[in-house]
Amino acid sequence: MTDTPSSGAATLFLARHGETVWHEENRYTGVSDIALTPRGLDQAEALGAWAAGAGLDAVVTSPLSRARRTAEPAARATGIAPDVEPGLKEVDFGIAEGRTLDELRASHPEAAAAFLANPAAHPFPAGEDPFTAAARGAAALHRVAAARPGRRVLVVAHNTLFRLVLCHLLGIPESRYRQVFPALRNCATTEVRLSRAGAALLSLNVPT
Repeated sequence: MTDTPSSGAATLFLARHGETVWHEENRYTGVSDIALTPRGLDQAEALGAWAAGAGLDAVVTSPLSRARRTAEPAARATGIAPDVEPGLKEVDFGIAEGRTLDELRASHPEAAAAFLANPAAHPFPAGEDPFTAAARGAAALHRVAAARPGRRVLVVAHNTLFRLVLCHLLGIPESRYRQVFPALRNCATTEVRLSRAGAALLSLNVPT
């Protein structure tokens, strides 16, 4: 896509929230509201320092508290009140919520093996369908962009959701989200230009 901000595209800076206790322990953290670690709070402050010089026009967050808390330093630095977008909540991991992959391999070996082989086609039992989550998150980002054409927007949300959404927007099979985007680093920025004409990935995992 060759859209420029002047042609109506919004520039979105996607940032995964700061580290939480469960992430520190490599536990799946989906819809559970888990607090940031001290390191996660430091990462949020670094994102806020980046935001102070980023020329932002808006800040948008997931409704989950770890994302809203991460966005607070950016809001203070810019004087911009964050908007909450419900469609940006993390994927529900079902039985995997709060557990490590090793624990799941021990308790649900067939489900764990199927997930690792194709995480989009075989989510963990009781979890959200990844294709539905990808469409939900992409629709949320399109709402954010459509409401702010030509603007620069910090969007704070979640690792798995963002990776699925990037695949959805860029025409990459959702089944490959773990291979193409192994992880988005906490509070690093991924720059996307988005309009009705399409999406362009401009940078990935840039440290703040």
